[in-house]
Amino acid sequence: MRRRLLVQVMAIAALPLFVAPAFAAGESGSSGGQTTTCKKGEVWDKKKNKCVKPQYGMLDDDSIYEAGHDLAMAGRYDEAISVLTLAANKQDPRILNYLGYSHRHSGRVTVGLGYYEEALRIDPNYTLVREYLGEAHLQIGDLAGAQQQLQEIEKRTGKGSREYGMLSEQIDHFLRS
Repeated sequence: MRRRLLVQVMAIAALPLFVAPAFAAGESGSSGGQTTTCKKGEVWDKKKNKCVKPQYGMLDDDSIYEAGHDLAMAGRYDEAISVLTLAANKQDPRILNYLGYSHRHSGRVTVGLGYYEEALRIDPNYTLVREYLGEAHLQIGDLAGAQQQLQEIEKRTGKGSREYGMLSEQIDHFLRS
């Protein structure tokens, strides 16, 4: 409990360093088709419709998800984890998915698997989670687990979906190696 509190306090203190770049431009700062760019150390507050210094609890889960996603996609996995853990809804499959993704890419594949499984328990049709879960299975050498996720994606979206194509390509690469 004490460690968790320390991690949360550190994440809050570091939030301006991590979240600001993700909110610097783009849709997060959009209003009526106009893009607003926040200064470093500020984030876009949708309620106030202006840039403000971030404070714990001020960001909605959608904003936290967007920032965490952007950090994860930029390869800043530990920062993504710090931001995503601030979400109020700890059962949001999108948040769980990118916590899994970030942990997996940080080398904590088993932790990532747990987040993916929890996301699928909540939303079994979330095929992006299934794609990432399949990739995680490949990371630990579990071809059958990856193929099972590919079959689940096919059942839900067919072979033409992006998720099916990406996981299928990863499985093919795994088999060639």
